Amino acid sequence: MKKIVTTLFAVCSIVGLHAQTDTFSNNPQDSVAIVLPWPQNVQARLDTLMQDPLLETTQLGLMVYDLTADSVLYRHGERQLMRPASTMKLVTAVTAIDVLGGNYQYRTTLRYKGAVKDSVLTGDLYCVGCLDPMFDDDSMNAFVESVRALGIDSIHGQLVAVDGFKDADLLGEGWCWDDDNPQLSPLLVSRKNEFMSVFSQRLRDVGIALDAPCTTGSLPKETLTICSVNHSLRDILYPMLKDSDNLYAESVFYQIAASQGVRPAKAAHARQIEKKILSKAGVQNVQYRIADGSGLSLYNYVTPELLTRLLIYAYRNTNIFMNLYPSLPIAGQDGTLKKRMTEPVTNGRVKAKTGTLSGISSLAGYLTAANNHVIAFCIINQGVMKHADGRGFQDRVCRALCER
Repeated sequence: MKKIVTTLFAVCSIVGLHAQTDTFSNNPQDSVAIVLPWPQNVQARLDTLMQDPLLETTQLGLMVYDLTADSVLYRHGERQLMRPASTMKLVTAVTAIDVLGGNYQYRTTLRYKGAVKDSVLTGDLYCVGCLDPMFDDDSMNAFVESVRALGIDSIHGQLVAVDGFKDADLLGEGWCWDDDNPQLSPLLVSRKNEFMSVFSQRLRDVGIALDAPCTTGSLPKETLTICSVNHSLRDILYPMLKDSDNLYAESVFYQIAASQGVRPAKAAHARQIEKKILSKAGVQNVQYRIADGSGLSLYNYVTPELLTRLLIYAYRNTNIFMNLYPSLPIAGQDGTLKKRMTEPVTNGRVKAKTGTLSGISSLAGYLTAANNHVIAFCIINQGVMKHADGRGFQDRVCRALCER
């Protein structure tokens, strides 16, 4: 991957020196083709796609930016406010990498306060959560084994869930009640909000007696750590983007929210930080609305231009790009693009985030064109009754950009 990324940057820096530059224009015309040192038949192909019957009854937002030439290649309705669906995860990912860094660690810890004597803990165990979606059965076994390693066979005290990492909302703003929504609890095990009941039962299963029920509370001073289960942000990004995992995206959203040290972290805190990153990316004096981190919310509204600007910002920041790019689905090869664009002209050349929501189909990311120019793009089809229609249109756009 390092070789690939290095090559992309090298192409951009060498070719870009001789290219014309026409950055984002304020021209309100709905469709614009910019003349560049680029095969003119590319614009012609995209012009032809604008006549697709699908666009007679649906809305299209499209932005194509040539990163190598540092110029707009094509645009159509790029400033329309549209629901992004899961391409919203790009905003979450880029912000998190920028603010936290790829090495940022999720830490779920088991701590205690009290004394151990004659195999008895007289005191309390504290489970401190941070909404880690990767905490699974093996992680729970590590917690249980760490208690056994202290030689404890009886606990005279309480098992305390320390869940003050985030607010009490288990669902995101604007989520549909009948969706398969993840529960946003600071303490999860195997994606379920059953942490304390599973932990207490596992302790009993290995012969550790408990004499008090589980409870919730805050972490007192002077506790000792028994066990810590850690996962890096980089570990989280891969399934979040490749598989479009909503729980993983919301967990990242709340890490962003907590990055300023405020507890409990709230969605509003994450939104404030994401707006700052979008401003750094050049998104200013633009209406948009951020509701959640995954794109599940019906209250999210962005523009294709906004997402394209974000992709340009990520590409031009090496640390962000090196963490983001390997986590994007690859056309014809993996993730949510595994079965799409499998033909040779696009297979492996398109790396982008998909999005699907009722009436919405979207795709945003990067591709390598036939002349080896690196392209950032965003396509949002809104009002589509059949998602396959939107996906088919997006695939044709990518093919038009990749073909000779």
